[in-house]
Amino acid sequence: MNDFQMNKTPRSCRWSRWSRNSWAAFASLHRCVTIGVLAVGMSILLLATQTVHAQQSDSVAIYREMAIDEVGISGRIAAPTPNAVSQVTLFDRKEQGPAPLQTLEDALRLTPSVDIRERGSKGIQADISVRGGSFDQTMVMLNGIDFTDARTGHQSHSLPVDIDCVSGIDLVEGVPGVGAYAGAVNIRTAPLMPDYLRFEGAGGQYGYAYGNISGAATRERLTLFTAASYRRSDGYMHNTDFANYNAFLRATYEASRAGSFEFQAGYQERSFGSNGFYAAYNPDQWEQTSTALASLRWSVPLGRFKLGSSVSYRKNFDRYDWTRGTPLNRHNTDNVGARLWSDLRWAAGTTSLGGDYTYNHIYSTNLGEPLDRPHGLYTHAKARHVGNIWLRHVKQWHRWEAAASGGVSLTPYGTSALWNVSADYRPAEGLHVGAGIAQSMRLPTFTDLYYSSPAQINNLDLTPEHAITYRLGADYTRARWHVALQSYYRAGRDIIDWVLREDMGGKWHSEQSSRLATFGVELSGGYRSEEGFLRRATLLYAYVTTSQDNRLVTKNAMDYMRHKAALNVEVRFLRRLTLSLTGALYDRAGSYLFYPVAGDSSLSERRSYDPYFLLDGRLSWEKGICRLYVDATNITDTDYCEMGGIHRPGAWVTGGIVLTIGR
Repeated sequence: MNDFQMNKTPRSCRWSRWSRNSWAAFASLHRCVTIGVLAVGMSILLLATQTVHAQQSDSVAIYREMAIDEVGISGRIAAPTPNAVSQVTLFDRKEQGPAPLQTLEDALRLTPSVDIRERGSKGIQADISVRGGSFDQTMVMLNGIDFTDARTGHQSHSLPVDIDCVSGIDLVEGVPGVGAYAGAVNIRTAPLMPDYLRFEGAGGQYGYAYGNISGAATRERLTLFTAASYRRSDGYMHNTDFANYNAFLRATYEASRAGSFEFQAGYQERSFGSNGFYAAYNPDQWEQTSTALASLRWSVPLGRFKLGSSVSYRKNFDRYDWTRGTPLNRHNTDNVGARLWSDLRWAAGTTSLGGDYTYNHIYSTNLGEPLDRPHGLYTHAKARHVGNIWLRHVKQWHRWEAAASGGVSLTPYGTSALWNVSADYRPAEGLHVGAGIAQSMRLPTFTDLYYSSPAQINNLDLTPEHAITYRLGADYTRARWHVALQSYYRAGRDIIDWVLREDMGGKWHSEQSSRLATFGVELSGGYRSEEGFLRRATLLYAYVTTSQDNRLVTKNAMDYMRHKAALNVEVRFLRRLTLSLTGALYDRAGSYLFYPVAGDSSLSERRSYDPYFLLDGRLSWEKGICRLYVDATNITDTDYCEMGGIHRPGAWVTGGIVLTIGR
């Protein structure tokens, strides 16, 4: 008997409540389970793999039954990358469906691990940071594929998916290699059910309009899932109007012998007024971006072996106008990725060996090395190649699981050895304790290296950032209750940031500090019921502190979210009405330069970020295929900013209708 089988001693099990997940019974056992016969269409079969297509839809459909080799099932979702240490669920569609969420940014904002800093509104431009890191230190994945932008982290969140397409969002920790310095955010998409058609239309203040159509079709081994949307607004103040188009397709196919295939492709186009976005004293900036992406992944089990590979491509166009209608900077970025790995399941556990390759290239009007001859409009270009080779081993026994990995990263800056170790223990039913240590790094972006302007000075001598992160956490689930506590400490060096230098004429200079220590604690708890008046209540708190010299005026490193606390309550009344309210208190460290006169950079004063409170709500009514809702954001009309003095919207009311036809 191998290590993936349960102890032969029979034990009875009893469940008093189901979470309606296809793998719920196995998760509650908190141990490995051997399955000899399984319906192919069930999502639990895919759960045993180490790729993100573990969840094709939120419903379970059985198409045919067949005998398969024994597979080990543990009570957690497999990591999206074979060499990841662990992951923490940030958002779950089933748990948070009725909450007042309109964008991915709304969903991430109410998690203790993530700091969202928006410019504008409705997610049109936002930076995603993880556990005290910056937006450039966060890897962004879509269904386990890395689509992080090599030019700047400002563009990494530009993914062509809407919140209705997202089944879950995870924080993935301990991804060795280049990119996930502070961690990785993995966005998982899945259809609502095997076969359906969904339409949503909404409108509201400030000329807001939103239309979305999505659907899925499943035929035996093939599942197609597609969505398209349009969102626009006249803006909540001068030059904050926007328009956004999204289109997305995902297809999965389970071949009888050739293995499983997963293809995804998407396109996004957005344009937006950028009042103060990149220079707080200039109200007339404007930006337009276009992003296309695609990936193909394949995996096949071969006895005790499993082989897998993936290829991906992302192209991003960016036009930036210092004065709207007068192009200043243009960028054309290509990111190509490929990955190959294999797993061996044997008496000592599971051993994985793999490697990946990334190619980054940019054409630009001001980023990169000068070209001998212009390439169309572009006068600069730069390319780089990055490779990673890694080996990982996982061992499970009784209530324990231990994992360790080591690898080598090959970059233009040389060769770096990276590693991580982790251990998990389940001492009692519903209780989980985990700890880990991971080494990480990230390369300077093309913007870090080359961006120069009348207000900024570039630095070609930048080198990669490095960090070692220690984490310790525990979570407990019992019946309708859940509580979790996480802590972490990150020792970073060679940190890259833009620093305001008076000795350089008051300009921002791209620099590296020698050390930066970050410590954080995250606490969350919740209650959920499928019946009664109170359906859901969650409470979270997060605290972050760093050791960097706060006398420096920096753009990112010192502007972390020091305190975050949020409470969400969902109640059901009059049979079909649901009210969801979310109140959140934010306290950001750091400071920014405030310009009292628009267009005049000669007058400025340094201000600290003030704490602020936000209250959002959603009232919805649902019957049959129809759901009506009214959303109100910033109900208290709080005047606040998340980034450099850029004012955020006040109270904003919208309403919409959703029609869902399917089975």
